[in-house]
Amino acid sequence: MSLLIARADITGLVLAGGRGSRMGGVDKGLQNHLGLPLAQHALQRLAPQVGPLLINANRNLDAYAAMGVPVCADVLPDYAGPLAGFMAGLEHCTTPWLVTVPCDSPLFPIDLITRLAEALTEADADIAMAATLEDGVLQVQPVFCLMKASLKASLAAFTQGGQRKIDRWTALHRCVDVRFDDAHAFFNANTLAELQQLQSPS
Repeated sequence: MSLLIARADITGLVLAGGRGSRMGGVDKGLQNHLGLPLAQHALQRLAPQVGPLLINANRNLDAYAAMGVPVCADVLPDYAGPLAGFMAGLEHCTTPWLVTVPCDSPLFPIDLITRLAEALTEADADIAMAATLEDGVLQVQPVFCLMKASLKASLAAFTQGGQRKIDRWTALHRCVDVRFDDAHAFFNANTLAELQQLQSPS
């Protein structure tokens, strides 16, 4: 099945705007993984799958800008979480679609966006999110998210009301979960120990 949404119509956003609190407060996207910053790995994996690229970051903006794509900081204060990154991306998105990936999962599938786009189109949905089977339960991975850029007004209203939970916002829209069988592809390095695990691919 071919991609029903043109690649050029999807802006890819790498989320690197968090506090990195479980990693001791370091800027997670700049941590070294196999010789390159984590965010650079995410960009390289995302680039062939989308049109324009963006990075959401709130610290060390020059270091992120040196990766060669536009950097957008949160428009919400106080490290408000992934929805703040979504909002920053939507503020700068010039295409009909935005897809997000976190900076700390460098192994995400090379067909991620194709599969999200196909499922979204088939379901006539507003949002498609990856999901993996963990201990027999389907777990949504909401930061791997393809959404209509026209949802910006909805997200702005939601966050301006003080709301910060992804699932509460996505529940307001027509969503489709897209199952991926390789849960390891979505492994994310939240801690320094998990980052060390990534250095020795199994």
